[in-house]
Amino acid sequence: MASRSGDKKPVGFATQLTAGGIAGAMEALCCQPLDTIKVRMQLSKSGRAPGTKPRGFIATGAMIVRRETPLALYKGLGAVLSGIVPKMAIRFASFEKYKAWLADKETGKTSVGNIFIAGLGAGVTEAVLVVTPMEVVKIRLQAQQHSLADPLEAPRYRNAGHAVYAIVREEGFGALYRGVSLTALRQATNQGANFTAYQELKKLAHHWQPERVDLPSWQHMVIGLISGAMGPFSNAPIDTIKTRLQKAEATPGQSAFQRIAAIAGEMWRQEGVRSFYKGITPRVLRVAPGQAIVFAVYERVRRTMETLQGSSEDRIHSE
Repeated sequence: MASRSGDKKPVGFATQLTAGGIAGAMEALCCQPLDTIKVRMQLSKSGRAPGTKPRGFIATGAMIVRRETPLALYKGLGAVLSGIVPKMAIRFASFEKYKAWLADKETGKTSVGNIFIAGLGAGVTEAVLVVTPMEVVKIRLQAQQHSLADPLEAPRYRNAGHAVYAIVREEGFGALYRGVSLTALRQATNQGANFTAYQELKKLAHHWQPERVDLPSWQHMVIGLISGAMGPFSNAPIDTIKTRLQKAEATPGQSAFQRIAAIAGEMWRQEGVRSFYKGITPRVLRVAPGQAIVFAVYERVRRTMETLQGSSEDRIHSE
């Protein structure tokens, strides 16, 4: 049987950019409504009164549709789409680079522990370069509870571009990086768990099917679904505090750590420990299928591009 990796050339940056961008766009289009519901649940103060429960996933989604029309579920999509191509390109390219740096010099293989470290590095890299400003803008747009059916009900931020302009003008450029430490921590744990689980499950699938050179797309989806669920369960409190921090305007004279501590303390006192896990249902329902889509589309587009590049090279050599 031919080697799966021995005859393959390293995936080029252009391939990672294109495959990652297409995969990210597909994920955003499919999963944005779940993300909007998650953000609203995390920002909601429902359940504070004694004897009341926080508004659930279905109730939150129904309320958004009823009050703001179904299109409101796609609030912030522009910010997501504008950042998804560089985010996915940076995620996959940086992961492969860190993985290569951490590989054994003699065998060329990367241990499970080093794959996890490469995933951590990829998460921090994408958080600092793309994810944090994108999330600040997205959350500001998603937090606006205006009806898209009423033209007289004007929102504070009209779109992603206007939101960036308004935030920078009113709060300074640094406001786009509010919560960068929590975002980096969340993305690092997400990608550390995500890439480690994906790589190991993919290796296991190949072990069970030694006759296959490439796994079918549905298996990439299943593996991506499982690996994608790892992150949300491990860092839900971080994500909830980050969302509230990025939605709020800065308090003069208060450091980032003081703001984080104040938000966490207020949540603990007024809403209890369950408030740290608000939005976990739509987040898992968004992230896990999202990663299933991302990995399946990424692997398919990458494989197609490699085949096309190989065919082009073959034609050049045969002429």
